[in-house]
Amino acid sequence: MPITTLQQLYKRDLTRLKTEITSYTKEENLWIIDGTIANSGGNLCLHLLGNLNAFIGAKMGNTNYVRDRAFEFAGKDVPVATLVQQIDETIHVVHEALTLVDQEMLASEYPIQVFKEKMTYEFFLIHLSSHLTYHLGQINYHRRLLDK
Repeated sequence: MPITTLQQLYKRDLTRLKTEITSYTKEENLWIIDGTIANSGGNLCLHLLGNLNAFIGAKMGNTNYVRDRAFEFAGKDVPVATLVQQIDETIHVVHEALTLVDQEMLASEYPIQVFKEKMTYEFFLIHLSSHLTYHLGQINYHRRLLDK
């Protein structure tokens, strides 16, 4: 699998994340939860950034990122400008980390057992891309449903 393809997909979808976050009509609407909608667009954004910085940035790119998963879901009122800056930084971190990945690494076992079964770097990178697009769709729906 060409790494450049993954770099393009992550950049495309993180850029879309930035578009979604900046498309809310009021900044405070980014943090609304309602009824059975337990995660706000802002918290999903924080979750995606934490996820990619931990699993790609720290583990593949050797950054010193320390994840605060609890804050990803409990934090509130992070300014949109801060989220945009963090998205831009994540685009850079993911791109740079993926430049360190080669075909041998893709076929090797990812060092953290995230699921019940072990997986390769290749499998996990594809999973992380799917995870990004899944939550990106949720953010889009959250914005269109609750951003009034």
